[in-house]
Amino acid sequence: MSDIWIIAAIICVAIVLFIWNRLPVVLVAMGTGLSLWATGVLTLNEALSGYGDPAVIFIASLFLMSAALERTGVTAWAGQQLIASAGEDSRARLLGLTGLLVALLTALISLNGAVAALLPVVVVMAVRLKRAPSQLLMPLVFSAHAGSLLALTGTPVNVLVSNAALEAGFGRFGFFEFTLVGVPLLLGTLAIIILFGQFLLPTRGGPSMPADFSAHARTLVEQYGLADGLFRLRVRESSAYVGQATPLDFSAYPGLQIIAIQEGDTAAPLKRGYIAMGDHILVRGDAEGAARLAADQHLAFRPEAGDAEAEEALFNRRSGLAEVMIPPRSAMIGREVFPGMTTDSGDLIIIAVQRGGADVGPGATRLEAGDTMLLQGTWKALDIRLNDPEVLVVNSPDVVRRQAVPLGQGAKQALIILGAMVFLLATGLVPAAVAGLLAGFALILSGVLTVEQSYRSVDWTTVILVGAMMPLSAAMEQSGAAALMAEGLVALVGDAGPYALLAGLFILTAVLGQLISNTATALIVIPIGAAAALGMGVSPLPVLMSVAVAAAASFLTPIATPTNLMVMGPGGYVFSDYWKLGLPLMIWFFVVAVFLIPLIWRF
Repeated sequence: MSDIWIIAAIICVAIVLFIWNRLPVVLVAMGTGLSLWATGVLTLNEALSGYGDPAVIFIASLFLMSAALERTGVTAWAGQQLIASAGEDSRARLLGLTGLLVALLTALISLNGAVAALLPVVVVMAVRLKRAPSQLLMPLVFSAHAGSLLALTGTPVNVLVSNAALEAGFGRFGFFEFTLVGVPLLLGTLAIIILFGQFLLPTRGGPSMPADFSAHARTLVEQYGLADGLFRLRVRESSAYVGQATPLDFSAYPGLQIIAIQEGDTAAPLKRGYIAMGDHILVRGDAEGAARLAADQHLAFRPEAGDAEAEEALFNRRSGLAEVMIPPRSAMIGREVFPGMTTDSGDLIIIAVQRGGADVGPGATRLEAGDTMLLQGTWKALDIRLNDPEVLVVNSPDVVRRQAVPLGQGAKQALIILGAMVFLLATGLVPAAVAGLLAGFALILSGVLTVEQSYRSVDWTTVILVGAMMPLSAAMEQSGAAALMAEGLVALVGDAGPYALLAGLFILTAVLGQLISNTATALIVIPIGAAAALGMGVSPLPVLMSVAVAAAASFLTPIATPTNLMVMGPGGYVFSDYWKLGLPLMIWFFVVAVFLIPLIWRF
């Protein structure tokens, strides 16, 4: 059996397994590469070469940038601005602003990252504005699909077609060259959504709605009664407390209880053993006693304490709150704790303890199963320390921070690094993989992400899928399979010309893209399209860009992309809801791919 027939059989089996969807896509992709080696089509080095390809490295680095913008609250800030600007009356304005925001984020941080970041924001917006989530969530995802063509970083497929153009001898597509086709796609998508979406989409909400943590701090402050008698006092330069060792003696102020002493710069629990100017002392008690303490010790004090002040004292860009529960059989049962106590790690403070929903009071108490504790500390400490299996975290501090702390710690650094990466990619000063790696290094060295957070932020399924399927494209070119398929496609379109070639490739890519990953589809179709263009004697640039547009037109089924599936539960969608709005959008993508692209990139 010739290599061409072997490759054809492997492709058919891979497509069937992708559609069957009973095996993880990663296993199918890796099995494809190994099959090429086992059948002798490729050497072992060739079969595994995709994992070290620069395009794979670049795609992985984009996930780090996406995670950094989300973790530092940049996307939360963008979502809040969206809610503030959208208004309650204009449906067109709401959909337009939502679509523009998600498209911009997609272009910069990838499709999955942008939709995941804005999904809870849009659900909350729907609830607040009394609109059905189903009317907003599918437009969110489909606008993101269009936004993925605004820049090179929008989707892995863009990187693949850019590399294919280089390998064909025509040079890479520029970073913003995709914008030439992305802007018409986005504008047409928004127009269809605004004009027809209301009639083509259902009006319902889903059973699984993401939690809204935008008012999480206020909820905890009210639940634990922290607004009543909680004061934050800042140590002035003239205070007698400057240089004094801890713990402080509050015996002269019997109505007050010290909760915590925080470092002025970091808001972390004080570790240095003495108090310095700018540190904060958190006390609980009556306002008169707190005012007397502030006057006696030269502490800055604002008497207008309330919910907002308690929130700011405990929940801000540097530090936050977390609620934990003591599970049965925990080693914590029987431990003696009290409000103001520092945990064994030294970087978290117990603010309050409740049993059966009631506060146990300021004194010491022994923990029982079912008790809840409110802990306060820096966000970094909360992330690290609450992995303890002896407690159950009620709401993940990481998830809470992403929604409730806009432009949090590290946001400035993340935006600067993003700008630098875009500059390097747009100017071509260094290869794309190098720009991505430099951005990743900068995010870790600046403290925006830890190494562990970087590992967790990468969608390894996508990375391995791309790396494992790349050798298939190489095998198709080396064996002549791509050329043979291209010749068949050219013969099929006959004398109809290159426009018919674009139409045929669009239909092939779009149909496969509804059933299997659009990245896997692109890896199969790209070599066929490039070979067909060269065989017809036309430039492969419009053909490759058309394939990128067709791969983005994954609208007809919920399984076409992870983002389509992501909104199915919160939006209450069923399988048949997708094609009703998706079909008009796919027709628009077809028009752009077949008729507009050749006007920009000539045959």
